[in-house]
Amino acid sequence: MYIIVGLGNPGKKYEATRHNVGFRTIDTLADKLNIKVNKIKFKGLLGEGRIADEKVILLKPQTFMNNSGESIVEVLNFYKLQPKDVFVIADDIDIEFAQLKIKKNGSAGTHNGLKSIVNLTGSKDFARFKIGVGKKHPNEDLASFVLSNFPAKDKKHIDACIEACADAVIEAVTDGIDRAMNNYNNNIY
Repeated sequence: MYIIVGLGNPGKKYEATRHNVGFRTIDTLADKLNIKVNKIKFKGLLGEGRIADEKVILLKPQTFMNNSGESIVEVLNFYKLQPKDVFVIADDIDIEFAQLKIKKNGSAGTHNGLKSIVNLTGSKDFARFKIGVGKKHPNEDLASFVLSNFPAKDKKHIDACIEACADAVIEAVTDGIDRAMNNYNNNIY
């Protein structure tokens, strides 16, 4: 069983922002897998289904980005799972725009959502599917940048990267994360 978590902020105001590519990937996965992500539980919106023979939970924490770990810890505790059973989909400002980077584990870096997960689970041992959302201008405030929408010219690239990320998650569940890393890691869309 895997918990597949897309990080983001709840509400229409944040729907199309750079910070919400995780939520958007969960929506794409839900469509591909015919899973309804509409139950309010564990401080999140979730849906249950299957990828091949594996049970999966799709989760969109509703705690706002900086407290994402609260929702994940509740799900882990309820299902008696470990952080290694979690795939987290998040935005990343440190990789190229529309690049997909998959890691088995690692530090949270500057990402407050990942920091929350690491702090509350006490572990860095969970997979990350990172989507490059671009780099801010030197004088631009980081929060303003990640909470901004993509320019129209970038939409098709970010949509293609989200689609590829959803496919990579499915492949990681069916064929293992190493296979997904080999096929998708560092591709730019």
